[in-house]
Amino acid sequence: MTVARDIADVIEHHIGGEIPVHLTAWDGSVVGPDNAPHVAIYSADALRRIIWHPGELGAAQAYVTGELDVVDDLDDALTHVWEVAAARGLSGIRPSPRVLFDVARLALRYRLLGLPKAPPASQARVRGRLHSRARDRAAISHHYDLSNDFYELILDEHMAYSSAYWTSDNPEYTLADAQADKLDRVCRKVGLDSAAGQRFLDIGCGWGSLSLYAAEHFDARVVGVTISREQKAFIDERIAQRGLADRVEIRVQDYREIPDPPFDAVASLEMGEHVGEQNYATYAQVLRDKVIPGGRVCIQQMSRPEGKHPGGGPFIESFIAPDMYMRPVDRTVQYLTDAGLRVDDVEEMAEQYVRTVDVWYDTFEKNWARAVDLVGDEMARVWRLYLVGGRMAFRDGRMGVEQITATRPR
Repeated sequence: MTVARDIADVIEHHIGGEIPVHLTAWDGSVVGPDNAPHVAIYSADALRRIIWHPGELGAAQAYVTGELDVVDDLDDALTHVWEVAAARGLSGIRPSPRVLFDVARLALRYRLLGLPKAPPASQARVRGRLHSRARDRAAISHHYDLSNDFYELILDEHMAYSSAYWTSDNPEYTLADAQADKLDRVCRKVGLDSAAGQRFLDIGCGWGSLSLYAAEHFDARVVGVTISREQKAFIDERIAQRGLADRVEIRVQDYREIPDPPFDAVASLEMGEHVGEQNYATYAQVLRDKVIPGGRVCIQQMSRPEGKHPGGGPFIESFIAPDMYMRPVDRTVQYLTDAGLRVDDVEEMAEQYVRTVDVWYDTFEKNWARAVDLVGDEMARVWRLYLVGGRMAFRDGRMGVEQITATRPR
Protein backbone atom coordinates (compact mmCIF):
# COMPACT_ATOMS: atom_id res chain seq x y z
CA MET A 1 0.00 0.00 0.00
CA THR A 2 1.19 3.52 -0.75
CA VAL A 3 0.73 6.62 1.42
CA ALA A 4 -1.52 8.37 -1.11
CA ARG A 5 -3.76 5.29 -1.47
CA ASP A 6 -4.00 4.87 2.31
CA ILE A 7 -5.08 8.48 2.73
CA ALA A 8 -7.53 8.25 -0.16
CA ASP A 9 -9.15 5.14 1.33
CA VAL A 10 -9.93 6.98 4.56
CA ILE A 11 -11.33 9.99 2.71
CA GLU A 12 -13.38 7.91 0.29
CA HIS A 13 -14.94 5.87 3.09
CA HIS A 14 -15.94 9.14 4.74
CA ILE A 15 -17.36 10.96 1.71
CA GLY A 16 -18.82 7.97 -0.10
CA GLY A 17 -17.10 8.58 -3.42
CA GLU A 18 -13.83 9.19 -5.20
CA ILE A 19 -11.34 11.55 -3.61
CA PRO A 20 -12.01 15.04 -5.11
CA VAL A 21 -8.35 16.03 -5.57
CA HIS A 22 -5.25 14.76 -7.34
CA LEU A 23 -3.13 13.80 -4.34
CA THR A 24 0.65 13.39 -4.20
CA ALA A 25 2.14 12.06 -0.94
CA TRP A 26 5.65 12.43 0.48
CA ASP A 27 6.66 8.97 -0.77
CA GLY A 28 5.94 10.05 -4.36
CA SER A 29 2.71 8.04 -4.62
CA VAL A 30 -0.22 9.59 -6.49
CA VAL A 31 -3.97 9.02 -6.45
CA GLY A 32 -7.08 10.80 -7.65
CA PRO A 33 -8.39 12.24 -10.93
CA ASP A 34 -5.78 13.83 -13.19
CA ASN A 35 -8.06 16.78 -13.94
CA ALA A 36 -8.79 17.57 -10.26
CA PRO A 37 -6.92 20.21 -8.23
CA HIS A 38 -3.44 18.99 -7.29
CA VAL A 39 -2.70 18.72 -3.56
CA ALA A 40 0.75 17.69 -2.32
CA ILE A 41 1.47 16.41 1.19
CA TYR A 42 5.18 16.80 1.84
CA SER A 43 5.34 15.49 5.40
CA ALA A 44 3.61 13.10 7.76
CA ASP A 45 3.39 16.09 10.11
CA ALA A 46 0.54 17.38 7.95
CA LEU A 47 -1.46 14.26 8.78
CA ARG A 48 -0.58 14.59 12.46
CA ARG A 49 -2.01 18.13 12.48
CA ILE A 50 -5.18 17.05 10.67
CA ILE A 51 -5.72 14.08 13.01
CA TRP A 52 -5.37 16.28 16.09
CA HIS A 53 -7.41 19.14 14.57
CA PRO A 54 -9.79 17.55 12.03
CA GLY A 55 -11.22 19.76 9.35
CA GLU A 56 -10.35 23.35 8.60
CA LEU A 57 -7.88 24.14 11.39
CA GLY A 58 -5.56 21.16 10.93
CA ALA A 59 -5.51 21.60 7.15
CA ALA A 60 -4.80 25.32 7.52
CA GLN A 61 -1.94 24.64 9.94
CA ALA A 62 -0.41 22.19 7.50
CA TYR A 63 -0.84 24.64 4.60
CA VAL A 64 0.71 27.69 6.25
CA THR A 65 3.73 25.68 7.43
CA GLY A 66 4.27 24.27 3.93
CA GLU A 67 3.73 20.68 5.05
CA LEU A 68 0.81 20.60 2.61
CA ASP A 69 0.44 22.65 -0.54
CA VAL A 70 -2.03 23.30 -3.33
CA VAL A 71 -0.04 23.11 -6.54
CA ASP A 72 -2.78 24.64 -8.71
CA ASP A 73 -4.73 27.87 -8.16
CA LEU A 74 -5.79 27.99 -4.51
CA ASP A 75 -9.17 29.61 -5.21
CA ASP A 76 -10.08 27.00 -7.85
CA ALA A 77 -9.04 24.16 -5.53
CA LEU A 78 -10.96 25.37 -2.48
CA THR A 79 -14.02 26.16 -4.58
CA HIS A 80 -13.97 22.67 -6.12
CA VAL A 81 -13.67 20.92 -2.75
CA TRP A 82 -16.41 23.13 -1.27
CA GLU A 83 -18.75 22.34 -4.16
CA VAL A 84 -18.11 18.60 -3.88
CA ALA A 85 -18.79 18.69 -0.13
CA ALA A 86 -22.01 20.65 -0.67
CA ALA A 87 -23.20 18.37 -3.47
CA ARG A 88 -22.65 15.29 -1.31
CA GLY A 89 -24.23 16.85 1.79
CA LEU A 90 -21.03 16.50 3.81
CA SER A 91 -21.09 19.83 5.65
CA GLY A 92 -21.10 19.29 9.40
CA ILE A 93 -21.45 15.50 9.39
CA ARG A 94 -19.64 13.48 12.04
CA PRO A 95 -17.13 10.76 11.10
CA SER A 96 -18.56 7.24 11.23
CA PRO A 97 -17.03 4.54 13.47
CA ARG A 98 -15.51 3.00 10.31
CA VAL A 99 -13.78 6.26 9.47
CA LEU A 100 -12.48 6.67 13.02
CA PHE A 101 -11.11 3.12 12.88
CA ASP A 102 -9.41 3.84 9.53
CA VAL A 103 -7.88 7.02 10.91
CA ALA A 104 -6.54 5.18 13.95
CA ARG A 105 -5.04 2.49 11.70
CA LEU A 106 -3.47 5.17 9.50
CA ALA A 107 -2.01 6.89 12.58
CA LEU A 108 -0.47 3.64 13.80
CA ARG A 109 0.95 2.74 10.39
CA TYR A 110 2.73 6.09 9.97
CA ARG A 111 3.56 6.63 13.64
CA LEU A 112 1.38 9.70 14.01
CA LEU A 113 0.35 9.04 17.60
CA GLY A 114 1.85 11.03 20.46
CA LEU A 115 1.73 14.69 21.31
CA PRO A 116 0.33 17.13 18.74
CA LYS A 117 2.62 19.38 16.75
CA ALA A 118 3.14 22.83 18.23
CA PRO A 119 0.89 25.46 16.62
CA PRO A 120 2.51 27.45 13.79
CA ALA A 121 4.28 30.62 14.87
CA SER A 122 1.72 32.65 12.90
CA GLN A 123 -1.21 31.31 14.93
CA ALA A 124 -2.60 33.86 17.41
CA ARG A 125 -1.94 33.50 21.12
CA VAL A 126 -4.21 35.70 23.22
CA ARG A 127 -4.92 35.22 26.90
CA GLY A 128 -7.03 36.73 29.61
CA ARG A 129 -10.72 37.44 30.05
CA LEU A 130 -12.61 37.55 26.76
CA HIS A 131 -12.85 41.14 25.47
CA SER A 132 -11.06 42.65 28.42
CA ARG A 133 -9.16 45.76 27.35
CA ALA A 134 -5.80 43.95 27.56
CA ARG A 135 -6.99 40.95 25.54
CA ASP A 136 -8.62 43.18 22.90
CA ARG A 137 -5.33 45.07 22.51
CA ALA A 138 -3.47 41.79 22.05
CA ALA A 139 -6.00 40.48 19.52
CA ILE A 140 -5.91 43.69 17.47
CA SER A 141 -2.12 43.87 17.67
CA HIS A 142 -1.79 40.32 16.33
CA HIS A 143 -3.45 41.33 13.06
CA TYR A 144 -3.06 45.08 12.62
CA ASP A 145 0.48 45.57 13.95
CA LEU A 146 1.93 43.06 11.50
CA SER A 147 3.71 45.76 9.47
CA ASN A 148 2.55 49.03 7.95
CA ASP A 149 4.84 48.33 5.00
CA PHE A 150 3.15 44.96 4.51
CA TYR A 151 -0.32 46.48 4.40
CA GLU A 152 0.90 49.06 1.89
CA LEU A 153 1.66 46.12 -0.44
CA ILE A 154 -2.03 45.14 -0.45
CA LEU A 155 -4.21 48.18 0.16
CA ASP A 156 -4.86 51.25 -1.99
CA GLU A 157 -3.31 54.68 -1.53
CA HIS A 158 -5.94 55.61 1.09
CA MET A 159 -4.90 52.56 3.17
CA ALA A 160 -8.60 51.71 3.54
CA TYR A 161 -8.91 48.24 5.06
CA SER A 162 -12.66 47.80 4.52
CA SER A 163 -14.96 47.18 1.60
CA ALA A 164 -14.88 49.80 -1.13
CA TYR A 165 -17.99 51.07 -2.93
CA TRP A 166 -17.71 50.56 -6.68
CA THR A 167 -19.66 53.02 -8.85
CA SER A 168 -18.12 52.34 -12.27
CA ASP A 169 -17.01 49.47 -14.51
CA ASN A 170 -14.62 51.71 -16.44
CA PRO A 171 -11.21 49.98 -16.65
CA GLU A 172 -9.58 53.25 -15.57
CA TYR A 173 -11.68 53.31 -12.39
CA THR A 174 -9.41 51.90 -9.67
CA LEU A 175 -9.74 50.52 -6.17
CA ALA A 176 -8.54 53.90 -4.88
CA ASP A 177 -11.45 55.54 -6.72
CA ALA A 178 -13.89 53.02 -5.23
CA GLN A 179 -12.51 53.61 -1.74
CA ALA A 180 -12.81 57.38 -2.19
CA ASP A 181 -16.44 56.88 -3.25
CA LYS A 182 -17.03 54.78 -0.11
CA LEU A 183 -15.43 57.39 2.16
CA ASP A 184 -17.41 60.19 0.49
CA ARG A 185 -20.60 58.18 0.86
CA VAL A 186 -20.04 57.65 4.59
CA CYS A 187 -19.27 61.34 5.17
CA ARG A 188 -22.47 62.35 3.42
CA LYS A 189 -24.55 59.72 5.20
CA VAL A 190 -23.58 61.23 8.57
CA GLY A 191 -24.21 64.78 7.29
CA LEU A 192 -20.70 66.21 7.10
CA ASP A 193 -21.71 67.88 3.82
CA SER A 194 -24.34 70.01 5.57
CA ALA A 195 -21.82 72.40 7.18
CA ALA A 196 -18.06 72.85 7.44
CA GLY A 197 -16.19 72.43 10.70
CA GLN A 198 -18.34 69.71 12.27
CA ARG A 199 -16.88 67.55 15.03
CA PHE A 200 -16.56 63.97 13.80
CA LEU A 201 -15.64 60.81 15.72
CA ASP A 202 -14.06 57.86 13.84
CA ILE A 203 -14.17 54.77 16.10
CA GLY A 204 -11.63 52.15 15.03
CA CYS A 205 -9.96 54.50 12.56
CA GLY A 206 -7.51 51.97 11.08
CA TRP A 207 -4.84 53.68 9.00
CA GLY A 208 -6.85 56.89 8.92
CA SER A 209 -8.54 56.75 5.53
CA LEU A 210 -11.89 58.10 6.78
CA SER A 211 -10.43 60.53 9.32
CA LEU A 212 -8.16 62.15 6.75
CA TYR A 213 -10.82 62.19 4.04
CA ALA A 214 -13.37 63.88 6.31
CA ALA A 215 -10.89 66.58 7.27
CA GLU A 216 -9.59 67.20 3.75
CA HIS A 217 -12.87 67.10 1.83
CA PHE A 218 -15.44 68.25 4.40
CA ASP A 219 -13.33 70.45 6.71
CA ALA A 220 -14.39 68.26 9.65
CA ARG A 221 -12.67 68.44 13.06
CA VAL A 222 -11.84 64.78 13.59
CA VAL A 223 -10.99 62.56 16.53
CA GLY A 224 -9.96 59.04 15.48
CA VAL A 225 -9.39 56.24 17.99
CA THR A 226 -7.49 52.99 17.55
CA ILE A 227 -5.79 50.54 19.90
CA SER A 228 -2.98 49.88 17.41
CA ARG A 229 0.14 51.97 18.00
CA GLU A 230 1.44 51.06 14.55
CA GLN A 231 -1.66 52.56 12.98
CA LYS A 232 -1.42 55.76 15.03
CA ALA A 233 2.21 56.23 14.02
CA PHE A 234 1.27 55.81 10.37
CA ILE A 235 -1.63 58.29 10.52
CA ASP A 236 0.36 60.87 12.51
CA GLU A 237 2.96 60.86 9.74
CA ARG A 238 0.28 61.48 7.11
CA ILE A 239 -1.28 64.23 9.24
CA ALA A 240 2.07 66.01 9.35
CA GLN A 241 2.67 65.55 5.61
CA ARG A 242 -0.74 67.00 4.74
CA GLY A 243 -0.77 69.82 7.26
CA LEU A 244 -3.85 68.54 9.09
CA ALA A 245 -2.65 68.75 12.69
CA ASP A 246 -5.23 71.44 13.47
CA ARG A 247 -8.09 69.24 12.20
CA VAL A 248 -7.24 65.60 13.02
CA GLU A 249 -6.31 64.06 16.36
CA ILE A 250 -5.55 60.33 16.53
CA ARG A 251 -5.50 58.56 19.90
CA VAL A 252 -4.53 55.11 21.08
CA GLN A 253 -7.75 54.66 23.02
CA ASP A 254 -10.35 51.99 23.64
CA TYR A 255 -13.85 52.84 22.44
CA ARG A 256 -15.05 52.44 26.04
CA GLU A 257 -12.69 55.20 27.24
CA ILE A 258 -13.58 58.15 24.97
CA PRO A 259 -14.11 61.09 27.39
CA ASP A 260 -15.34 63.73 24.90
CA PRO A 261 -18.82 65.25 24.87
CA PRO A 262 -21.08 64.17 21.99
CA PHE A 263 -19.87 64.83 18.44
CA ASP A 264 -21.87 66.14 15.49
CA ALA A 265 -21.41 62.80 13.68
CA VAL A 266 -19.93 59.36 14.35
CA ALA A 267 -18.75 56.55 12.07
CA SER A 268 -17.16 53.15 12.66
CA LEU A 269 -15.98 51.07 9.70
CA GLU A 270 -15.58 47.31 10.20
CA MET A 271 -14.66 47.66 13.84
CA GLY A 272 -17.86 46.39 15.48
CA GLU A 273 -16.95 42.80 14.56
CA HIS A 274 -14.12 42.96 17.09
CA VAL A 275 -16.03 44.06 20.20
CA GLY A 276 -17.66 40.67 20.89
CA GLU A 277 -21.24 39.61 21.48
CA GLN A 278 -21.36 40.38 25.19
CA ASN A 279 -19.89 43.85 24.64
CA TYR A 280 -21.93 44.83 21.59
CA ALA A 281 -24.64 46.50 23.68
CA THR A 282 -21.91 48.66 25.25
CA TYR A 283 -20.50 49.51 21.82
CA ALA A 284 -23.97 50.45 20.53
CA GLN A 285 -24.52 52.63 23.60
CA VAL A 286 -21.21 54.42 22.95
CA LEU A 287 -22.32 55.12 19.37
CA ARG A 288 -25.54 56.64 20.67
CA ASP A 289 -23.99 58.59 23.57
CA LYS A 290 -21.15 60.06 21.48
CA VAL A 291 -23.41 61.74 18.90
CA ILE A 292 -25.53 64.82 19.58
CA PRO A 293 -29.35 64.60 19.50
CA GLY A 294 -30.30 64.76 15.85
CA GLY A 295 -26.81 63.63 14.81
CA ARG A 296 -26.15 60.62 12.60
CA VAL A 297 -24.11 57.45 12.99
CA CYS A 298 -22.86 55.20 10.18
CA ILE A 299 -21.34 51.81 10.77
CA GLN A 300 -20.01 49.43 8.14
CA GLN A 301 -19.88 45.92 9.50
CA MET A 302 -19.58 42.31 8.44
CA SER A 303 -22.44 39.91 9.15
CA ARG A 304 -22.88 36.15 9.17
CA PRO A 305 -25.93 33.89 9.09
CA GLU A 306 -26.96 32.27 12.37
CA GLY A 307 -25.05 29.09 13.11
CA LYS A 308 -21.67 27.79 14.15
CA HIS A 309 -18.49 29.84 14.03
CA PRO A 310 -19.71 33.44 14.39
CA GLY A 311 -16.04 34.42 14.30
CA GLY A 312 -15.72 33.21 10.70
CA GLY A 313 -14.44 29.66 11.22
CA PRO A 314 -11.46 27.94 12.87
CA PHE A 315 -8.86 29.41 10.47
CA ILE A 316 -10.01 33.04 10.76
CA GLU A 317 -10.49 32.75 14.52
CA SER A 318 -7.06 31.16 15.05
CA PHE A 319 -4.85 33.03 12.59
CA ILE A 320 -6.49 36.32 11.64
CA ALA A 321 -8.99 37.83 14.05
CA PRO A 322 -9.13 36.14 17.45
CA ASP A 323 -12.39 36.81 19.32
CA MET A 324 -14.18 38.32 16.30
CA TYR A 325 -17.96 37.93 16.37
CA MET A 326 -20.43 38.37 13.51
CA ARG A 327 -24.20 37.98 13.60
CA PRO A 328 -27.16 38.36 11.23
CA VAL A 329 -27.67 42.04 10.41
CA ASP A 330 -31.16 42.14 11.93
CA ARG A 331 -29.69 41.35 15.36
CA THR A 332 -27.21 44.19 14.97
CA VAL A 333 -30.06 46.54 14.08
CA GLN A 334 -31.85 45.41 17.24
CA TYR A 335 -28.79 46.24 19.36
CA LEU A 336 -28.69 49.75 17.85
CA THR A 337 -32.37 50.41 18.42
CA ASP A 338 -32.16 49.04 21.98
CA ALA A 339 -29.38 51.60 22.61
CA GLY A 340 -31.71 54.42 21.61
CA LEU A 341 -30.77 54.98 17.98
CA ARG A 342 -33.30 55.14 15.14
CA VAL A 343 -32.05 53.01 12.24
CA ASP A 344 -32.77 54.85 8.98
CA ASP A 345 -31.08 52.70 6.34
CA VAL A 346 -29.35 49.36 5.83
CA GLU A 347 -27.36 48.94 2.62
CA GLU A 348 -26.03 45.51 1.66
CA MET A 349 -22.51 45.48 0.13
CA ALA A 350 -21.33 41.83 -0.16
CA GLU A 351 -20.75 42.08 -3.92
CA GLN A 352 -18.74 45.23 -3.30
CA TYR A 353 -16.49 43.28 -0.97
CA VAL A 354 -15.90 40.53 -3.53
CA ARG A 355 -14.61 43.17 -5.98
CA THR A 356 -12.51 44.78 -3.28
CA VAL A 357 -10.83 41.51 -2.26
CA ASP A 358 -10.27 40.66 -5.94
CA VAL A 359 -7.98 43.67 -6.20
CA TRP A 360 -6.32 43.09 -2.83
CA TYR A 361 -5.51 39.50 -3.81
CA ASP A 362 -4.16 40.42 -7.25
CA THR A 363 -1.98 43.12 -5.70
CA PHE A 364 -0.78 40.74 -3.00
CA GLU A 365 0.22 38.08 -5.53
CA LYS A 366 2.11 40.64 -7.62
CA ASN A 367 4.01 41.65 -4.48
CA TRP A 368 4.50 38.09 -3.20
CA ALA A 369 8.31 38.20 -3.06
CA ARG A 370 8.29 41.50 -1.21
CA ALA A 371 5.64 40.21 1.20
CA VAL A 372 7.78 37.16 2.02
CA ASP A 373 10.76 39.45 2.64
CA LEU A 374 8.71 41.52 5.08
CA VAL A 375 6.80 38.90 7.07
CA GLY A 376 8.23 35.52 6.08
CA ASP A 377 6.86 32.67 3.99
CA GLU A 378 4.54 31.30 6.68
CA MET A 379 2.73 34.59 7.31
CA ALA A 380 2.53 35.24 3.57
CA ARG A 381 0.82 31.85 3.16
CA VAL A 382 -1.59 32.78 5.97
CA TRP A 383 -2.55 35.87 4.02
CA ARG A 384 -2.95 34.02 0.73
CA LEU A 385 -5.35 31.60 2.41
CA TYR A 386 -7.13 34.46 4.19
CA LEU A 387 -7.73 36.52 1.05
CA VAL A 388 -8.90 33.55 -1.02
CA GLY A 389 -11.13 32.18 1.73
CA GLY A 390 -12.59 35.61 2.53
CA ARG A 391 -13.47 36.26 -1.08
CA MET A 392 -15.21 32.87 -1.27
CA ALA A 393 -17.19 33.58 1.91
CA PHE A 394 -18.61 36.84 0.55
CA ARG A 395 -19.16 35.38 -2.91
CA ASP A 396 -21.01 32.32 -1.58
CA GLY A 397 -23.16 34.18 0.95
CA ARG A 398 -21.53 32.81 4.10
CA MET A 399 -20.59 36.36 5.10
CA GLY A 400 -22.05 39.75 4.27
CA VAL A 401 -21.26 43.40 4.90
CA GLU A 402 -23.66 46.27 5.40
CA GLN A 403 -23.63 50.01 5.92
CA ILE A 404 -26.13 50.92 8.62
CA THR A 405 -27.12 54.57 9.08
CA ALA A 406 -28.89 55.67 12.27
CA THR A 407 -29.92 58.87 14.03
CA ARG A 408 -30.03 59.77 17.70
CA PRO A 409 -33.56 61.15 18.18
CA ARG A 410 -33.85 64.72 19.43
